[in-house]
Amino acid sequence: CATAPMNKTPSMHSNSIRGLIGAALLSSCGLVLTACGGGDEPTFKPLALNIAHINDHHSQLDAFAATELTLDGVATQADLGGFARQTAMFKQVAASTPNLLKIHAGDANTGTLYYTFFKGKVDAQMMNTVCFDAFTPGNHEFDDGDATLKGFLDELAKGSCNTSVISSNVVPAAGTALAPTVGSAYLKPWVIKEIDGVKVGLIGITIAGKTVNSSRPLATTAFNEEVAAAQKAIDELKAQGVRHIVAITHQGYEADKAMAAKLTDVDAIIGGDSHSLLGNFAAVGITSSSGSYPTVATNKDGKPVCIGQAWEYSKAFGLLNVQLNEAGEVKSCGGKATLLIGDQFKRKDAAGAWQAVSDTVRTTLLANLAANQPLVKVVTPDAAAAATLKTYSDQVAAEKAKAIGTATESLCLVRVPGESTNRSTGTAGCESANTLARGSDAAQVVAEAFLFAAKRADFALQNAGGVRVPVAAGGLSMNTAFTLLPFTNVLVEMELSGTEVVAALEDATANHLDLAQSNGSHPYAAGLRWNLDMSKAKGQRFSNVQVRNKTTGAWSAIDPTKTYVLVTNDFIASGKDGYTALGNAYNAGRYVNTYLLYTQSFVDYVLAKTTVARPARSDYSHQTVVTKAGVTLP
Repeated sequence: CATAPMNKTPSMHSNSIRGLIGAALLSSCGLVLTACGGGDEPTFKPLALNIAHINDHHSQLDAFAATELTLDGVATQADLGGFARQTAMFKQVAASTPNLLKIHAGDANTGTLYYTFFKGKVDAQMMNTVCFDAFTPGNHEFDDGDATLKGFLDELAKGSCNTSVISSNVVPAAGTALAPTVGSAYLKPWVIKEIDGVKVGLIGITIAGKTVNSSRPLATTAFNEEVAAAQKAIDELKAQGVRHIVAITHQGYEADKAMAAKLTDVDAIIGGDSHSLLGNFAAVGITSSSGSYPTVATNKDGKPVCIGQAWEYSKAFGLLNVQLNEAGEVKSCGGKATLLIGDQFKRKDAAGAWQAVSDTVRTTLLANLAANQPLVKVVTPDAAAAATLKTYSDQVAAEKAKAIGTATESLCLVRVPGESTNRSTGTAGCESANTLARGSDAAQVVAEAFLFAAKRADFALQNAGGVRVPVAAGGLSMNTAFTLLPFTNVLVEMELSGTEVVAALEDATANHLDLAQSNGSHPYAAGLRWNLDMSKAKGQRFSNVQVRNKTTGAWSAIDPTKTYVLVTNDFIASGKDGYTALGNAYNAGRYVNTYLLYTQSFVDYVLAKTTVARPARSDYSHQTVVTKAGVTLP
């Protein structure tokens, strides 16, 4: 209808008829006529499009209790996030905001016992308390295969929400779980929504390489190249007369910015995957922002593109405002991400202990937050959503509560030493963990647990992305273990030469440094240590690789020709996350499956030790680190 016929020099009679028909057709596409005849061209109806969005909630449905923020300039603890609080926020915004789309940009699943026990059922039911207009599956939706994803989407389809599930680059094979021979396919490449009489096209993108290499989709499920698939979907929508396009992507903030420059006719991108906090939150004590909210990029047409992402784990709520003008182009980008908190607060007393604030302080603080702090909002959880969650929280509470031991100090979470984002924000003792050469305490301790479990192994290897959260000092429970290690991996023992071991380390870093794949591949080890220089080329990054003798504890240089026994999770053992050298040995049958669940191995380690702490500095896998930019880390 964007090309509805218009006779610019018609007779009076035909002009009247054609003008009425043309106006009706163009109006249905969000177009208006300036006049009849005389060479006037149709213009587009201006539109103020609002997009409420979250991403990467990862089955984190409960609030993060006693999170430390800076409120009114004072260190203050408050509950942060929680899905029932998100539901309440979405309802508040929907009640007061016209032209609203509600979007989830993927990775709803994996990360807590809610997923471990219910495989997405609870996440789907909680998402249906919001009624998202569209959801794009992330890589973690494929962690337990297409059939489990189907079960999650079946649950999401229940009720009256009619959430569109879209991914323009994921193509399941006919007759498989996501593309049954009877009934419609589960994934659509795009969907059209009508907003204030204007048609807006939504396309979806799921990160390809990371999903294939880091999750467990069916081998027959195709993951097409992201940019080409996105442009194809855009062109199909344009052919139907759709002028305005929003891409819902699960590929990461940097990839979103790069994609924007390669696409024509895209107006906005709502993203996920990188857990990026956009906006300046320094005033509330969070300094790990990845960029501005919104980020304004430029597409291949030279036109603005509004980009938004809303951090992680149900903590933040994003609201993107896109002003579209008479030319059908982006006039301006606005909006913000907001942290959702509870209304009960604690502050330190004179002795340094956290205590509930007085009623007077609480009242003043609530008033000041409402008046002066636009990046933090006090939200009461939605009662119906909370009731839905309680149905399941009562079932997992007993398991979550089982104590297994104590951490005598915080185990900080880092993927790559020197990375810009502090993944342990809010965990005491981890304020600068991402800037230190030692890297991830949590991954290091997990590797030590694997080595403890595998009696034959000389050393253990764990990929950074398989360890999901920092561990605060204090009591450890089953919930700690299953949140830290939420996947269904088992431990395998592999016989490898020293040369193959070093090659596997090189593969792991090349996966993110050279191939731009997930930095979750970055290696951590127990009983194995090295010097790492990420500014060098592949094959030259690891030096002074040493092995710890399990009997004497002495360190010696790895022998390139000696055969060692490595214990690791079956995921990277099979070559996932770029571990090609391990995959080659695995495919050749050079491994033994221990059938030890990796989460249970960590639990058994803590139970045996009763307390865990950071290893001695000399036992960390990363001894010295030079970043890709050539900076030597302390």
